[in-house]
Amino acid sequence: MPTLQITGVMRSIRAAIIFILLLAACPAHGADVRADFLKLIDRPRVPLAAHVTPLPATQGFAEFHFTYDAAAGETVPGILILPSGSSGTRRPVAIALHGTGGSKTDELPLLRDLAGKGFIGVAIDGPYHGERSTSGKTTASYQEAILRAWHDGKEHPFFFDTVWDVSRLIDYLQTRGDVDAKRIGLYGVSKGGIETYLTAAVDTRVAVAVPCIGLESFRWADDNDSWQSRIGTIQTAFDAAAKEAGVAKPDGDFLHQFYQRVAPGIDGEFDGPSMAPLIAPRPLMTINGEIDPRTPLPGLKLCTDAAQAAYRAAGAEDHFLVRIQPRTAHHVNPDSQVAAVDWFVKWLKP
Repeated sequence: MPTLQITGVMRSIRAAIIFILLLAACPAHGADVRADFLKLIDRPRVPLAAHVTPLPATQGFAEFHFTYDAAAGETVPGILILPSGSSGTRRPVAIALHGTGGSKTDELPLLRDLAGKGFIGVAIDGPYHGERSTSGKTTASYQEAILRAWHDGKEHPFFFDTVWDVSRLIDYLQTRGDVDAKRIGLYGVSKGGIETYLTAAVDTRVAVAVPCIGLESFRWADDNDSWQSRIGTIQTAFDAAAKEAGVAKPDGDFLHQFYQRVAPGIDGEFDGPSMAPLIAPRPLMTINGEIDPRTPLPGLKLCTDAAQAAYRAAGAEDHFLVRIQPRTAHHVNPDSQVAAVDWFVKWLKP
């Protein structure tokens, strides 16, 4: 291993150790991180103005299209699926978040599976995805929005804005007479996986979380030249930002500058090793691939070690589970999705 890489590893390990010691010595540290993140994403709370429209029933389930206002001028569309015989019953909810370039409709098979087990299944479109695409093409809309964030820092479509959207979604779910607001689970894949652990870290109304192929240390990736695959999901915006900055060969230093505009703190205060422990003692299962270049195992281990320490300190070690998919890259295998559903069933008891 080259000396430079060893140096990067040691810096990341030291950072994780320092965080764990701070968390153990000062419980208020975690509250400060949570408060800082919420301040970053905060905006005026407008009325939800929720609107629900029935869709044709599928496989015996009642399905609905709904919208709510997350902020002024930001209407979020979603799909909600009710299990059979839901009338008059308060049920647990499982929310599914899609990955980059996806949409809420990608989650329909999972939502129906969850509804079959007694959950209310819910999915929404992330910013500039699905119905929220401004150009009719999700990839182009999302890349354009991230480049705007590089220019002015006013939006945070790269993960952070979805945290706000999900928190407002929970506000809406709490108004429904068929929802048990104490039993809300959150599941996400890739981009949605990152949004899952970030949301669960700062919104304690998320009772159970399953981030898939998302939990990672961005700082470790910066330090160890292992960030290219993650940036590949927003390559067009990143390349344009580098060109504007006159950077011919972007490195970890430029990457940090980029993150400071589009997702401030994602490789610092709000990195995985800082955020994952904030979910404790609520049940958390993380699903990752053994050879996933977007969530490299050394960086993942910094996150899981920090989380494990927090769960141990809370006396809730059985509430935390790490599932590594052997010989798997950036993908959620069918048996892992089954395990995720089982995790919800175990802890949310539909």
